[in-house]
Amino acid sequence: MRITVELDESQLAAIQHATGISKKSPAVRQALQDYLAGLVRKCFLERVLRGETDYALTNAELEARGTYDPD
Repeated sequence: MRITVELDESQLAAIQHATGISKKSPAVRQALQDYLAGLVRKCFLERVLRGETDYALTNAELEARGTYDPD
């Protein structure tokens, strides 16, 4: 699907730099995909920390994986 989005030139440059993609549309797509994936991870971790899921790993096992950064 095509849409028109107005971005400041400095924002677009920052997106291209952050994604490492020089073409505009692919860079914006990647940034959006990364942002949404981050939201999913954050929501899942919040549910785990509130005890609202039956996640099978213990805190020690999670920490050993190095996937949780409380800062």
